[in-house]
Amino acid sequence: MVIASKYIGLHEGTSVKANPAVVKFFSESGHPEIKNDHTTPWCAAFVGAVLEEAGIPNTGSLLALSYVKYGQKLNKPIVGAIATKKRVGGGHVFFVASFDDKYIYGLGGNQNDQVSIARFPLSVINSYCWPAGVPIPNNVINTVVANTTTNVKET
Repeated sequence: MVIASKYIGLHEGTSVKANPAVVKFFSESGHPEIKNDHTTPWCAAFVGAVLEEAGIPNTGSLLALSYVKYGQKLNKPIVGAIATKKRVGGGHVFFVASFDDKYIYGLGGNQNDQVSIARFPLSVINSYCWPAGVPIPNNVINTVVANTTTNVKET
């Protein structure tokens, strides 16, 4: 979460030039062929790049739903886990920043064209997982998240 949170506020760029940091996410997640693309959703590139930066293997895919089969399945959210949700035309993937009895607060890329924390109803979450071989912490603190966005555009 420390690595992912340092990117909060990073915007994808303009319709003319992609933000070099977002282009780097594609490269770090295994897709250096993507150079200046505003049509490819980049949530999976963000998750993959953060995992890579942490020294943890990622799925190597730009498909958000590739994380449904990633690592160790979880039956419930925990802070730091990877969550997926389905959407029209594909999926969305992000890190669980917090949760309560109604919502997941997801730290992810391509949320309103930037890295942000967005609120999603628990009912839309498709899966939770934790990277294989990485111990799940025993004492994760679920903190309250403020200033999150709703009605998130994920494409």
